[in-house]
Amino acid sequence: MLLMVLPGAIWFILFSYLPMVGTIIAFKQYRYHRDGFWASIMNSQWIGFDNFKFLFLTNDAYIITRNTVLYNLVFIVAGLVLAVGMAIVLVEITNKRLSKIYQTGMFLPYFLSWVIVGYFVFSFLSLDKGVLNQILGWFGVDAINWYSEKKYWPYFLVLISLWKAIGYNSVVYLAAIMGMDKSLYEAAMIDGANKWQQIKNITIPLLTPLMTIMTLLAIGRIFYADFGLFYQVPRDSGTLYSVTNVIDTYVYRGLKMTGEIGMSTAAGLYQSVVGFVLVITSNYIVRKFNKDNALF
Repeated sequence: MLLMVLPGAIWFILFSYLPMVGTIIAFKQYRYHRDGFWASIMNSQWIGFDNFKFLFLTNDAYIITRNTVLYNLVFIVAGLVLAVGMAIVLVEITNKRLSKIYQTGMFLPYFLSWVIVGYFVFSFLSLDKGVLNQILGWFGVDAINWYSEKKYWPYFLVLISLWKAIGYNSVVYLAAIMGMDKSLYEAAMIDGANKWQQIKNITIPLLTPLMTIMTLLAIGRIFYADFGLFYQVPRDSGTLYSVTNVIDTYVYRGLKMTGEIGMSTAAGLYQSVVGFVLVITSNYIVRKFNKDNALF
C-alpha cells in the first residue's frame, strides 16, 4: 500500500514542496543573474514587504478582492447545490445507457480549454454575427455590444463556470450515492417513503460529510480565480474590468507591464496564506458541530 502512495508523494515533493523555497522571491527585488536561478535569488536585493504594496496600496485592491471572493462564494454555493442535484437526478434515471450518455455529455465541457470556450462564447455574443444579437434582431431589438455592457457579465461568468464544471463536480457525489447501502432505500419504501422523502432523509444526510469536505477544500482556494474564465472569456475587454478583474488577472497584467516576478510571487503567497487560514478556521468551526465531518 505504501508503494502505491510513493509516486504521488514524490510528485508532491518535487512540484509542491521543493518550489516553496521560491517564496523568498516575494520579499526580494528579483533580478536575473548569469549564474542561474539560485544565484539570481541570492544576489537579488531584499526589499521586505514592498512587493505586497502592489496588491494592497493600489486603487484596484478593493475591486479585485471583492470580485475574487464574491465570484468564488457564488461558485461554491451554486456549484454544490447543482452538483448534488445533478448527481441525484442521474441516479434516478432508470435507463442506464441513457444515464451514461448524459454523464458523458455533462463531463465533456470540463476538458475544453478556456480559449475554446472563449471563442464559443464569442460566437454567441459577437456584435455582428452573434447568435444572441441575431435572435434579438428577429424581435426588432437593436444589437447589443455585449463586451461593453458590464452589467450582464456577472451572470455570464457564473453560468459559463457552472456549465463547464458541474459535470466534473457531480461525478464525486454520483460515486458516493452509488456506494450507499441500498437496503436503506428498500426499508424506506416499505415504510411508504416517496422519492423526495428518501432523498431528504437518506441521500442528503449520507452526502453531508462529503459535501462538507468538498466545501472546505473549495474555501481554501477562495482567493484564487480561474484565470482562463476571467481573461479569455471576456476577451480582456477593458470596459469590463470592474466586474471581471480578479487577483490573478490583475497580477498577470502587472507582470506584463513591469516584469517584476517578485510581485506575482507575493500575490501567490498572499493567496496561499489566506487560503490556509480560511481552511483552518472553517475546519475548526465544523469540528465544533460535528467532528466526523471535519477534514482533520
